[in-house]
Amino acid sequence: MNSLYTYLLVSAILFCLGLYGVTIRRNALLILMSIELILSSANINLIAFSRFGALSLDGQIFALFAMVITLAQAAVGIAIILNVYNTFRTINIDKLDISRNK
Repeated sequence: MNSLYTYLLVSAILFCLGLYGVTIRRNALLILMSIELILSSANINLIAFSRFGALSLDGQIFALFAMVITLAQAAVGIAIILNVYNTFRTINIDKLDISRNK
């Protein structure tokens, strides 16, 4: 049987990978995927503490709510990235120049 430590370790690894992706990557889609990793690590924490805590469903409900918010964030993020690509013909964050709008 897995312990709380195992879940927290997996969550910490996912969070570190997501944080690394946000700070190092310059592609907007990869940054969006890294944010998804960070939010997934938060969901693992919510479910793990709910499971090993008072055994209530509060953590699962909050995790489900967070997943819905994450899906909405992904849809809006992809729409913004597509709009930026149509305007600037790149999704590289370093090459975007908002003052030079076509």
